[in-house]
Amino acid sequence: MTGHYFYALALPDEVKQFLLKVSKQIKEEFPFKKWVHHEDYHITLAFLGHADQARLAQSLQSVKKEMNDFQSFQLNINHTGIFGSPKEPRILWAGVHHSENLQSLRSKVYDSCIEAGFQLETRPFKPHVTLARKWNSDSSFSFGDFQKFTSDVLSEFEFLADEVVLYQTHPEKTPKYEKVQSFRLTKALPSL
Repeated sequence: MTGHYFYALALPDEVKQFLLKVSKQIKEEFPFKKWVHHEDYHITLAFLGHADQARLAQSLQSVKKEMNDFQSFQLNINHTGIFGSPKEPRILWAGVHHSENLQSLRSKVYDSCIEAGFQLETRPFKPHVTLARKWNSDSSFSFGDFQKFTSDVLSEFEFLADEVVLYQTHPEKTPKYEKVQSFRLTKALPSL
């Protein structure tokens, strides 16, 4: 039985180290059941689920073509948030500043996967890096306290987004995401 597949924007090591440091500080104040291994931090672009090899190969070919002339771009991690109930969040995440480049990159990857025959979720794209899952306390989560706390520990962190990766999930392993194929974005030429 193979795991799930997904396309994601890979994060450079310095971003993973930064978010690991932030996570450790949050962890002391806010108990979540499962903390994501820092090597598994990423921004999902298209979640494929189980995939047959033919459709996977077709999506890879299409994504590769789309990435050929896509330029790398700057992204800022600058806030945190939650998904799920405000009292018992399901997901704790770090978010990036709005980026037209990231929206465009996501559209190209997403459309390539639809073209290859994948059924993808249709919710609006909300780029984020999952840090932890499942609130783990008898007392309610306080979003206000959380925002106040993270505004102190999460300063803005800028990085170069330059790699799209097809990952395969191995739920039994840690870290659990394996790089299957990677596409480097073109280096942007410095403006004169």
